[in-house]
Amino acid sequence: MWEIVIIAVVVLIAAVLIFAATKPDAFQVQRATAIGSAPDKIFPLINDFKNWGAWSPYEKKDPAMKRVFSGETSGTGAVYEWDGNNQVGKGRIEIIDTSAPARVTIKLDMIKPMEGHNKVVFDLQSQAQTTTVTWTMTGPYPYINRVFGTIFNMDKMIGGSFDKGLADLKALAET
Repeated sequence: MWEIVIIAVVVLIAAVLIFAATKPDAFQVQRATAIGSAPDKIFPLINDFKNWGAWSPYEKKDPAMKRVFSGETSGTGAVYEWDGNNQVGKGRIEIIDTSAPARVTIKLDMIKPMEGHNKVVFDLQSQAQTTTVTWTMTGPYPYINRVFGTIFNMDKMIGGSFDKGLADLKALAET
């Protein structure tokens, strides 16, 4: 009886490890929403880190987190560092490129709970009376993360936060 259980556990672990090896070595999480405002009204809400408190889902997960802004608060070179609870962790973002009012590109360096170095892009596409805002995060997907990814769906976890942030951004920009 115990032999069967042990063999089943070993086979299950091997299956997870093999499945993880078949996943790509990079990831992408992307969400989009249509906002009933012009890009010039939405762009400053994204391009200025001091405005993130009004819409970023991570700001709401730990209102007591420590925040440090350095350089300019908006545009290329703006830096925002935080240290918070286990829901937001510790990290740093820096705007590395902007194209007003259409795109903001950010370098994201997570320190904890898991180290990660990713790229975040906000694209704003104007269409008649609305602007489609697309929030994309891409980065390397190391093997150990792919193993965890077989159990926890990163797209749903991060994507859910993106959905919440975009909904809050929409509510703010449409007022």
